[in-house]
Order: sequence, then structure tokens, then C-alpha cells
Amino acid sequence: MPKKPASEKQIESFVHDDASRRNIPPAEFQTMVRNQEKTPLQVAYERRNPDLDPQLIWRGKDLLDDSPLVVNAPPLYIQEKIHPKVLIDDLKRRSKEGSEGQELQIDLFAAFNGLPSEEAKTEFYQHEQNWSNRMILGDSLQVMASLAEREGLRGKVQCVYFDPPYGIKFNSNFQWSTTSRDVKDGSIEQITREPEQVKAFRDTWKDGINSYLTYARDRLLAASELLTDEGSVFVQISDENQHLLRSLLDEVFGRQNFCCQIVYRKTSSANSPNAKVNVLGTVTDVILWYAKNREQVKYRQLYLPKRVEADDLGTYSRFQASDGVNRRIERRDVEGASIQDLPVCCSDNITSSGFSKNLSDFFSHQDREYRCGDTKHWKTHRLGLTRLQKASRLATASNSLRYVRFLSDFAVYPQSNTWMDTGTGSFTDEKIYVVQSGIKAVERCLLMVTDPGDLVLDPTCGSGTTATVAEQWGRRWITMDTSRVALALARARIMGSRFQYYLLSDSTAGKHKEAELARSITSADPVSHNIRQGFVYERVPHITLKSIANNTEIDTIWEKWQSTLDPLREQLNITLGKTWQEWEIPREAQPTWSDEARSFHANWWDARIARQKEIDASIAAKADSEYLYDKPYEDKSKVRVAGPFTVESLSPHRTMIVNDDDTITDPLKQGATAEGATDFAQMILNTLRVAGVQQAHKQDRISFESLDGWPGELLAGKGNYRDADGTLKTAGLFIGPEFGTVTRVDLVEAARECADAGFNVLISCAFNYEAQSTEFDKLGPIPVLKARMNADLHMQQDLANSGKGNLFVIFGEPDIDILDASDNQIQVKINGVDVFDPSTGEVRSDEPDNIACWFIDSDYNGESFFVRQAYFLGQNDPYKSLKTSLKAEIDLEAWESLNSDTSVPFAKPSTGRIAVKVINHLGDEVMKVYRIP
Repeated sequence: MPKKPASEKQIESFVHDDASRRNIPPAEFQTMVRNQEKTPLQVAYERRNPDLDPQLIWRGKDLLDDSPLVVNAPPLYIQEKIHPKVLIDDLKRRSKEGSEGQELQIDLFAAFNGLPSEEAKTEFYQHEQNWSNRMILGDSLQVMASLAEREGLRGKVQCVYFDPPYGIKFNSNFQWSTTSRDVKDGSIEQITREPEQVKAFRDTWKDGINSYLTYARDRLLAASELLTDEGSVFVQISDENQHLLRSLLDEVFGRQNFCCQIVYRKTSSANSPNAKVNVLGTVTDVILWYAKNREQVKYRQLYLPKRVEADDLGTYSRFQASDGVNRRIERRDVEGASIQDLPVCCSDNITSSGFSKNLSDFFSHQDREYRCGDTKHWKTHRLGLTRLQKASRLATASNSLRYVRFLSDFAVYPQSNTWMDTGTGSFTDEKIYVVQSGIKAVERCLLMVTDPGDLVLDPTCGSGTTATVAEQWGRRWITMDTSRVALALARARIMGSRFQYYLLSDSTAGKHKEAELARSITSADPVSHNIRQGFVYERVPHITLKSIANNTEIDTIWEKWQSTLDPLREQLNITLGKTWQEWEIPREAQPTWSDEARSFHANWWDARIARQKEIDASIAAKADSEYLYDKPYEDKSKVRVAGPFTVESLSPHRTMIVNDDDTITDPLKQGATAEGATDFAQMILNTLRVAGVQQAHKQDRISFESLDGWPGELLAGKGNYRDADGTLKTAGLFIGPEFGTVTRVDLVEAARECADAGFNVLISCAFNYEAQSTEFDKLGPIPVLKARMNADLHMQQDLANSGKGNLFVIFGEPDIDILDASDNQIQVKINGVDVFDPSTGEVRSDEPDNIACWFIDSDYNGESFFVRQAYFLGQNDPYKSLKTSLKAEIDLEAWESLNSDTSVPFAKPSTGRIAVKVINHLGDEVMKVYRIP
């Protein structure tokens, strides 16, 4: 018989229609942001309530506590808008010959819009628009301050998951390449030629544990402002510093809001053969849970399945089948069958302490009277005991009466604060980041304190585990990091993740499922697919002694069957000459019995078992249920990808189109006279003096022999270094603004100033460059090197100026060709990256192996960069799980096109422009805009 063809799977994503976010400017609109909005606001946080004693003291804390914590809150700018579903839909259409992809633009713009008018696009912070999740590059302290002060998110976040650097040796294991997780603590080796050999070191705390504690407390203060009154914060930490972090949390949230200390198993032990330790190794880490207000905290109880093993029965050492026979489990009962399949039970106490006039009387069971004693009472009334008797829920032990409790009465037990099963889960997670958190631990935390549609924030993005878990369970998320590598990995992980499609309670399929579970009629109310209504969850019956004792239906069922059972018992007694009561009738007929007696006996037992089954069904139906919040029902006909999200930063990449004559005006002329700007430039020069400037190749490092300030209009310093021949070269140093973007005009003027001063090269250091600056790499004889400053320099006051990190990294310019294709279409090809060699002063061309991924906006409108095509050239395939799930819908050739240095053909843009963004393995990115005639 031919195999039935599989039905085509639908590709879906969850959207949050009833949620919104403040409209913030895209990077392209920086020039349209009003000056008062551009200027970083200063947000003050009270560092400590002096009434909250005792407190933890560290060096410098007293000086800090004399004044509030004042944080700069600059505006955030959107760099990219990504809708993974649109990308996969487009790939699916391309895999089908002759398909059209015109609806792509409509879906893409609609997902991110929602503004009331066209004019509202430039009225920043004044309107609400459709919700999209957020990935932000920048210091988490400043980002959280901006979210609270500028975007009104104060009191809107339901859960904060904070996984700070553990601070064990204060050489935090931050990864420096997307291709390698090999990072050595304390290593000062620089980036080597092959990405796999990348070993780097950064983030050394200037004042050891003292700086670390200041860093952590400041961010906890900012996070606490964002939490709702029923919100929670989880802090993941190791044994070394968990006692210090708990003291900090007591200080910020108050001891009365401590909820729990969770101990969970990690993936490895410190007492491995290579650990070389002479003390006990640790196999656990700690998660500290605090509430904003413990009395109001939202909590969803999670459960684990009860397990009974044949070699360790524990409490459940008996079983009772539907015939009512209750006996101890023997080895023959479990041979060839799972112990979980047996009606396993135990005998439980049916009395409570204390005398009761109405509940301490005797009770007759099987012609014997049982008393609970003068100091105890029955757990239920006499009628309830009778119903327990009818339901075969009473058993005898010595001279006492006991309650029969089945394992299936409540087949789960509440999750406690010790999680020993998380190590296995972490082993199975594919590691892409050196300090990647295990999914299972993060998942449990989020499920305990959030509902679908709630907002989750992670101040330390890392590989994006919190964002991935939040996306999986239908929560909204905001994540941030100072590391470009972390965000590059997290972006790819979210874009390529495959999630289960859970049945929405507010959907047609969900209402049918709810009706099926409740044995009721399907609701006729209209559906809107509102994720805030939650999912349809599995549930387990919670049968209790009380629910059985109060179940009046048992009386009805009993009476109905007695009209059948009593006559059969009387006839059996007459035939055998017995006076058996119901509980005395043997289960097996004797060989000497007559056929008539055997018939009465068989019929009686059939009726007896049928009555028990009906009573058991009534008990299960009348019992309460507990929802399993970690087990929603899945629609296997659908494959879900991540919903729309944006990539943002504190400093924008401003985009302006260069005219044919290369002229451009500078609307944001940067002044260098402000005291704050001078302090920032001096700090950068001090760091450059010891850190130098690193390119993708180890031999391309620029180490300064001397570096001094320079009183120029744009140049802030001059530095001397030697090339491969030992010739002394002098570089002019241009420092970009702390919050802002360096333009092509800035670089041209700085290069002219270099030439006038007789310098050999211009080195520009900035957090971001405008797109058109990528074209500018030389002015006459003066090479122009554009070094990207690490976002950690925003919090330089906490970091040691050790030079043991790559804080200034130059990403070579991508070499891009625009190719003609058939049907008046075009293609984009990445040829490689042009890299400046300081030893020779020349530019050489490298292969594209240093490129992690590249994106195309094939219809760039100059307002926002929409990722319409995405290509990944790195080792890791972010679409691995989707390939398996959608192998019937999307052919292999289409998937392989995503791992290419040449794009698929696409129509010429209606706007006349395309934009190409290239991201290397160090997380640095450049964007080029091309006019297409």
C-alpha cells in the first residue's frame, strides 16, 4: 500500500497584538531626533535605604552611598528589523517553481508598524506601535535607564533573569569569536589568523570583587525599577559569590522579599581529573529568587511526575486492582511490565490529632468496629467514611483503619528548590557560547512567574538563552549585552530556531480541545488568537480524600449496582450453602463448584468490577485538576519560528546617501569643547595607550610606543608605532562621541588634519560609523583605519586598564559586487574583506571566511533596515532544526542557498536603493547602501 503523503506544515509565529512599544527612532532618522531627545537624560537611583540593616560593605561603597546613582539614559536606535517568518516564507516560495513573493513587503511592514499616521513615524517617543521583541547592544545599566525613563517601561517587566559574570577570577569568560568557544582566563594572546584559534581575554575588574559588587548592585537597582509589583528577579551565580549576591539582593529588594534559593545541577564537576583540586568538587550552581513584593508575587506551581521503581518501591509498596484486592507488590507482578502500569497504592492515615465530638465516634467496616481514640478524630464525617468504603478506599492494618491512596490520585509532586535533573538537559543543549546557560533552569524560572504575553528582560544576553526560552513559551522579551559577539550569536540563534506551536486558548482549535478536556460543549464565543489568554495545558486530576467523601454520585452508582449484585450474591450463597458478605466472596472459583455456582460467581464479579470502574470514573471526573504549565498541547501540523524582533543600540548607524561628487553635509557637527566629551576622550586615550588596536589578524596589531594628547580641532591624540621594517610611524587619533555616530565628513576632516600635521595614518575610534563611511579608507597618502570601540568602554570606570583585551578592533571593508541576473533582476556577491596591513601600509584582500553572516534589504527606503535576505557563512548552521522540520516544504537546494557568498536573484528595488550589512566573527558590522538604476 503506497505511503500516504504527509500534509504540508504551516509556518507560524506568535504575535502580541494587545501589547505595544514606544516608537523609537531607527538609526536612519538620527538627524530628525530633536536635540532634547538626543541628549542623554540623567536618571537617579537611591543606592541604599539606610533603614535596611545589616548591609554588605566593600571598598568605596561608603563614598558611593553618599549620593544617588546617576545614570546616563541615551536614546536607543533601531539598527535592524527582522521577521524570521517572512524569511522562511520567502525561502519556501523560492523552493516552489513559479511562485510569487510580492506579499513579502506587506507582511514585513505591517508587523512593525501600527502608528496612527505617516507623520507619527518621526514623532519619536510620542506614540505606541506594534510590539516587537528587542535585542540591544550597550551597557545594560544605561539601556535599562533609557527603557524606564524614555519609554515608560518602569513597572512593566514581569521577570528579570540576571546571569552576571560569576566573578570567580574576575577574568570573565566572554567569547571573542562566533566560531570558537575556546576562551582562556587571563590569556593575553591576541586574535590569530584562523577564527577557530581565537583566544582572548577582557573584562578584568579594576578593583576586584569591590568593582564587581558595585557593577552588580547598580544593575539590580535599575532592574528593580522596571519590575511590576508582582514581578520577580532571578540571579544565577556560582558558590563562590552567591553569599555576596544574596546580601546585595537583600539590600536592593529587602530581606522580606526573598523567595527562594534554588540549587541546580550544572553540566560538569570541579573535581574532574584535570581540575587539580584537593577539596570537594561542586556540581551545582545557585539561582537566587527575589520578588518585587513577595505578598503579591505571581507564581505558577510546576510539577514533576512521581516515579516508582521496582527495586525501590518506597511508600507505594502495594497495588489494588479494580476487583478490590489489595496486596503487596511481588516480583512476579513487575516481570515483563512496568511498575508504572500497575494500580500502585499505599495506605495513608485517615485520622487527625485532636478530639472531636462529631468525628471521633466508632465506624463499622466489614463487620468490625474501629475507633480513632480519645485524642484523634476521623478526617471526614460518617457519610464520607461510608463513601470511602463504597469506593474501596478503606483498608485495615492491625487494629486501625487506613485510607487507600493511589499513585494516580495525584501522579505528580510539586517542584521544589533542588533541581538535580538540569545537568542532563544542559548537556543536550548545543553550545554556541562559552558561558551559555542551560535551557532547563531558565525555562523553569520563567514558567514559575510569568504567563504568555508577559515581558521578560535579560541584562546579560550572552548566547540568547533567556530570549530563546521566552520566545518558546510565548513571552515577550528584551535582552541586551555589551558584546557584539554575543548579540551576533543570539541573533542567529533566534532567527533559526524552531519552536513548537502550542494551542492558544483563544483559538478555534483551542476551544475544541478545552471542551474535550472538560467534557463540555465548545464555547461559541468569537476568537481573536490573543496569546494573553494563555495556552491549552495538560492537566492531572488531583483526587483527595475530601473530594471522594463529598462525591454524592458514588451513592447513586452504588445503589444502581446493588440491585444486580445483591441477588447474585444471595443465589451464590444458596447454591454453595454459604453466608458470604460482599468482602468475603473469593476472587477465584473453586474447582469443586458446580457450573451454576461458577456462573453466579463470574457474573457477580463482572458486575462488581463494572461498579468499581464506574465509581473510579466518577471520582476522576469530580476531582479538581492541576494545570501543567510546562506541558501545553501542541499542534504538530504547524512549525513555529520566532516573532518579529529588532536589533538596537545606544549609538546609531546613521545612513546618508553619498552624492555623485562625494559631497555631504554634516547635520551633527560634533563639538569637542564640552567637559564630558573631554573626559571621555582622555579615558579613551588612556585605554588606547595600553590596549593598542587589533585587527582580525594577530600580526596586524598596532601597539603604540608612545601616545600623547593632541590639541587639534578633531584629532585628540597622536601615537607612534613601528611597522615591519622598524620604521617609526605616527598616527593621528580621532575619538568619536560617547553617544553618537561618526560620519564620513568627520573622517574626511580628520584625515585632512592628519595630513596638515604631517602624520602617516589616521586611526578613528568610535562606537559606530555611518553606512557611507565604509567607502572611505584613504585620503591622498593618508590611510584611514576605522576601529570599533567595544561597548564595555561605556562602563570603563569599573574595568581595569590592563590592555589585556581587544577594546579597539578594526573590521576591514567588505568587497561587494552587484551582478545582473535574468529577468531584469540583480544579485549581490561578497568577494571578501579588504584589510589594512600596518606592517606594509597597504590594503590586502582576504577571503570571506571572516564573515559570520550578511543581510540584504533588497528594497531599502532609507528609513529602516529590514532584513529581507539573510546568509550565514560561519561554521554553525542556525537553521539546522528548521531544516529537519520543513524538509517536505523546502528543498535542500533552497536551504543551501542560505550558506552562500552570493545572494539569490531579486527584483530591482522600487526605492532605487539596496542596503547590505556584513557582520564578522568578532560581531563588528558595517553597512553599505547602493543605488540601483
